[in-house]
Amino acid sequence: MSIGTAPVHVDRPTTDDVHEPDIPWIVIVWNDPINLMSYVTWVFMRLFGYPREKAERLMWDVHSKGKAVVSSGTREKAESDVARLHAHGLWATLQQDR
Repeated sequence: MSIGTAPVHVDRPTTDDVHEPDIPWIVIVWNDPINLMSYVTWVFMRLFGYPREKAERLMWDVHSKGKAVVSSGTREKAESDVARLHAHGLWATLQQDR
């Protein structure tokens, strides 16, 4: 059995890049002519755990303004939320929140 040794020299980064924290991503649900308002409300409650009042407010934004931001977070979370919304038949996209 051989025991390895740790490297004596560690390379340091050669650039002075400053990494900004990951800008949050938002998930937008868009209005469509297919889904009933009651169904959209139900999806928001089921997927995100929103109380009925918040889910209805978001649904009305989708219906009257054409879109609503329904969640935010890391890119991975936003991608997951978009996939779940698509699986329920809603039109959703993600973008960085600038």
